[in-house]
Amino acid sequence: MKYQLKQCVWEITLACCFSCKYCGSAGGRARENELTTEECYSVADQLAELGCRRVSMIGGEVFMRRDWKEIVARLCENGIVVNIITNGFLFSESLLTDLKSLKIESVAVSLDGPREVHDRYRQEGSYDRAVRAIKTLHAAGIPVSVISTLNAENATHLPELYDILKDTGIFAWQLQACSPMGNAANGGVDIAFDPREVITFVSEYMKKAPFMLGVADNIGYFTPEEGSIRGNMSGKAYFTGCRAGLSAIGIDSVGNVRGCESMYDERFNEGNLRERRLKEIWEDEGAFAYNRKFDKSMLTGACKTCELGGWCAGGCRSYNYFVRGRLYEAPRCARRK
Repeated sequence: MKYQLKQCVWEITLACCFSCKYCGSAGGRARENELTTEECYSVADQLAELGCRRVSMIGGEVFMRRDWKEIVARLCENGIVVNIITNGFLFSESLLTDLKSLKIESVAVSLDGPREVHDRYRQEGSYDRAVRAIKTLHAAGIPVSVISTLNAENATHLPELYDILKDTGIFAWQLQACSPMGNAANGGVDIAFDPREVITFVSEYMKKAPFMLGVADNIGYFTPEEGSIRGNMSGKAYFTGCRAGLSAIGIDSVGNVRGCESMYDERFNEGNLRERRLKEIWEDEGAFAYNRKFDKSMLTGACKTCELGGWCAGGCRSYNYFVRGRLYEAPRCARRK
């Protein structure tokens, strides 16, 4: 097979203790008929069969699914590295014990700004619990990172958030752009910010940060700082295009498979694991065509005439689609003047 599956983002439940203003999956209640424990075991086995190396487990809120430990254990038994993304609200001593016994690679906590800003978009008291979870995880010897989802307001608070995070013991901080899908599509969040200002912040602060600092794949592309702003200071960490369906997939809590779990639209579903095995979906010649059959002639807008368009392939498919409705045109490329 031409394409090797390396990583998966797996939403094991849509149940969540929050209903954040910019939640891309509009989490809150579990979906009807979410995959059973036995079905999740099968998914874990099928991921291993295809050689998947890493799974990022998300919700909703992962810890609201009662059998999350059993699912993680099955993945680990298959030699798959697991990390969990959480809002940090439900942490307890028993949870820490479970995480340590499972040998989770890391836990990423969502933190989107100083207390007032974070709580406004999530829930009152959520900031304090998230920070407490970060410090507790670090003290327990569990590698912990932070993911911040940027919008027009909190992007201006990055230096202040850095001062909060610098002494927490995290090993990495990732900045990603808020995409107008799910709750964020309802117009309650201004998602616009200047990516050049974020890149300048990262380029300046990464030199002194006691942790890795970088931007996600939906921020960029190919400014002079490109080789060093993706959590790697080698100067050679260049964005090479969306990996959805090429080396990565997303799976939701009822078994739908898509190239990326941020491509939260039925049009991107390639199949369901209750109807077809993952290997069959992955190896289908017609699957993930938006990337597997990409050609630079498909680029539109400014990307079409950019000399690097063929290299970055127009940026993040999900962000492009939800912001502008076009897959091959980056709406806020930082190279534009």
